[in-house]
Parts: sequence; structure tokens; C-alpha cells
Amino acid sequence: MLSEAELEALFDDFKDETFRMETLDRYAVSSENERLNRYLSGEPLEIEPATREWLEFMAEEISSGKRWYKVHILRSPISEYLRFECEWGYAVSSQYGQEVFILDEAEHARPEGVPDEDFWLFDDGKVALLRYDDGGRFLGAELVDGAGADAYRGYRDAVMEAAEPFAAWWDRHPEYRRENWLGSRP
Repeated sequence: MLSEAELEALFDDFKDETFRMETLDRYAVSSENERLNRYLSGEPLEIEPATREWLEFMAEEISSGKRWYKVHILRSPISEYLRFECEWGYAVSSQYGQEVFILDEAEHARPEGVPDEDFWLFDDGKVALLRYDDGGRFLGAELVDGAGADAYRGYRDAVMEAAEPFAAWWDRHPEYRRENWLGSRP
């Protein structure tokens, strides 16, 4: 497994682009708990300093010519966590320049052979294969490079061909916006 420092170094060292594939319905990130609770309570969005620092780092990278993009493979109807992720995550990171795409398996088939795995792909050559427990808690990352990275480039290309821009998908699904469902929640 990669150490946290080794994983962070991949973000510092990539030259051209980084791609992220997400597949979970929930990520158990302790730093998100308070923000998720605020979202579910109907409170206004407030970006914490650590989140803002990450977004600004990403925006600086993008303004220097690097590409940051991701696809989340999900299935409608989506969980409350994914509603939060869409509204307070993807909508915000898009404003900082990240390209976000959705592959909704209720609308489009997952390309054949694409695994149910989360990963980062850096410059088409290094893959950080992300490991999570059944509750969505991050366990660590494994480095895959050289010929092993070829399959992940293929997965990226296949899901990018099948996915659609987040903004288009989000516009078609107003039912997932907090204002349209929070009051009817049990």
C-alpha cells in the first residue's frame, strides 16, 4: 500500500492530467461528517478552509494547463450522500475547473469489462487503485504502473465515452436537489 505521503506526491508530480473514477454510493470521510450533517439539516453551504485549500490547489493546477477530471458511476435513484456529493461537491469543484461526468447505470449501461473499482490515473502512466471497506472508509491505495496501467487507461476511455457532463445530468434530475426533497424526508 502507498503511504499517505506517496499518494500525495502523485498529485504534486503529475505533468498533464489526472483522472478519477468513483463507484461508491457513500464515502465515509470523517472530515465530511459535519458538512454532510449541515447539508441534511438544510443549512447553507459553507466551504471549510481545508476544502477551500484543496479546491484552490486544483484550480491553480488547472490554470497552469493541467486537466483534472472524473467520472462517477452511479445508479438512480441516488443516496442522500450522493445528493450531497453532487450539490456540495461536484457543483462546487466544477466552478474551480474540474470536469465532472456522470455515468448513471439506470440510463446507460456500464461499458463491458469496467470494474467496480475506484482509482486515480496520473498522466496515463500511474494508477492509484483505491481500496475501501464495505462502509466506504478509505483503507489505502496500491500503485499500478507500466503495463499494468494499460487496463485503467482503457477503463477511463470507455467510461468517458459513455458518461455525460455532470451539469447536463444534474439539470435533468431536479428531484435530487435538496430544496426538492429535504422536506419530504422521513
